[in-house]
Amino acid sequence: MTEHTAITVMVVDDHPMWRDAVARDLAAAGFTVVATAGDGEQAVHRARATRPDVVVLDLNLPVKPGVQVCKEVVAADPALRVLVLSASGEHADVLEAVKSGATGYLVKSASTEELVEAVRRTAAGDAVFTPGLAGLVLGEYRRLASEPAAGSGDRPGAPRLTDRETEVLRLVAKGLSYKQIAERLVISHRTVQNHVQNTLGKLQLHNRVELVRYAIERGLDD
Repeated sequence: MTEHTAITVMVVDDHPMWRDAVARDLAAAGFTVVATAGDGEQAVHRARATRPDVVVLDLNLPVKPGVQVCKEVVAADPALRVLVLSASGEHADVLEAVKSGATGYLVKSASTEELVEAVRRTAAGDAVFTPGLAGLVLGEYRRLASEPAAGSGDRPGAPRLTDRETEVLRLVAKGLSYKQIAERLVISHRTVQNHVQNTLGKLQLHNRVELVRYAIERGLDD
């Protein structure tokens, strides 16, 4: 499959056989695996060195936990996407990963085909979750939005969004993927990504979690 060759991936897991198998499956699907790592500290260093498009990340890591790895690599490179691939489907683990900046969450019982599709969609900026978890995450977005966030009030002179940026933001808050937004607005997937990146920059936000929270706080998901 040549359509995936432009997408670079790093695989992080402390079990060598599992890590190698995932890396091999993704390479066979046409992705470019630029690095692997077996512990959290190693993962942070190698992500900064190789700047992959997607980090496929286990949460249970030695030296530094996966959620901390997620926070650090996303803070260092906001364009990087993190897809958690975990043995745990516990709601607390899912929500902690999302709050740390993960774009998606897949349990290890997923098939190779599901993993390949999840990596492809994650690279495209879509939020990908094991079935049954997406509603949980959206519910958490809403709960977070109901709490006052430090410094989240409207600041005088805050940057204004264009009508199209606001329209895209409203659809992101409703839980639509970038592909669905592109189809609804009859624009390209790349244009949707550009609008989201511009909005993140204007609002000084760092990831989709913060963006959805901002939108829900302002009632844009209604």
